[in-house]
Amino acid sequence: MNNLPILAITMGDPAGVGPEIIAMSLAQEYPYTICRPVVVGDAAMMELGIKSAKVDLKVNAIEQVAEAKYERGVIDVIDLKLIDPAQFAYGVVSAQCGNAAFEAVRTAIELAMKGEVDGTVTAPLNKEALHVAGHNFAGHTEIYAHFTDTKKYAMLLADDKMRVIHVSTHVSLREACDRAKKERVIAVTELIREACLSFGIENPKIGIAGLNPHSGEGGLFGDEEIREIIPAIEEMKAKGWNVDGPVPPDSLFSRARSGQFDGCVAMYHDQGHIAFKVGGFEWDRETNRMVAVKGVNITLGLPIIRVSVDHGTAFDVAGKGIANPDAMIMSIEYAALMAKNSKK
Repeated sequence: MNNLPILAITMGDPAGVGPEIIAMSLAQEYPYTICRPVVVGDAAMMELGIKSAKVDLKVNAIEQVAEAKYERGVIDVIDLKLIDPAQFAYGVVSAQCGNAAFEAVRTAIELAMKGEVDGTVTAPLNKEALHVAGHNFAGHTEIYAHFTDTKKYAMLLADDKMRVIHVSTHVSLREACDRAKKERVIAVTELIREACLSFGIENPKIGIAGLNPHSGEGGLFGDEEIREIIPAIEEMKAKGWNVDGPVPPDSLFSRARSGQFDGCVAMYHDQGHIAFKVGGFEWDRETNRMVAVKGVNITLGLPIIRVSVDHGTAFDVAGKGIANPDAMIMSIEYAALMAKNSKK
């Protein structure tokens, strides 16, 4: 046990599903076979999460990592004591919940930067609550970039079959087209290539999407491939990287799911996200609940490890014990794998 990486798991917005999916995950044996988990948040909220999840667990409220027990059946929680239970309600945007989520993330980053933990895993926060609390960040990624002083970073989506990085993310579609530049394509391809190596994949094959339908069809449907993407691919091949493209976007992701690529480079947010989530998210109409929520969000380019579930706070189902912990378990698995390989 002492050789396993220590992972700080942030509680997320307590009005959402974060505490209960953490409880559901840590009620299982598997996480304790790959890491030593410690939750960062509020002990009182984790108690509620355990109750909602209907699992047999206890909370060990602590002040520092050194006090953690790492025992199955007990969740170690660095208790920040930021939530007044009398003012708390599930599914409601509030400043106190937004602030609690923010401080949990900031604390986890600090622990990782000091080397007290080997990696971080984040449960979802609510962007509106974050802003109501006075923390003007677009989300987790920007918080991590700010507190680690990171200028160049990118989002990687991953599950057990596909890994996708994006040339651009939270910008308009019009601006996304302008951001599909040679230098950026090379930069994000290098990030996903290095990530695949950290997962233990030797000589990873990376498929690079075109921006336009049919990858421009030789310039008939747009010339970004000719001007920017193909020159980037040629330069990377000259470096000896195992890259292919530009692959038409309507076939790249299905080919990746069949095992032809270890990673994919999407040109903009929805191009990658839609393909990824269609494959990993499954809703059961009869039970009215998610039966599969597979997918994690890894921030590449940081000096520390950060892996997150790739879903939101799900205010509509929070506290009902019907949330799905798949993505949290997978996040813990990826973070543990990255931490293990980083020490080699």
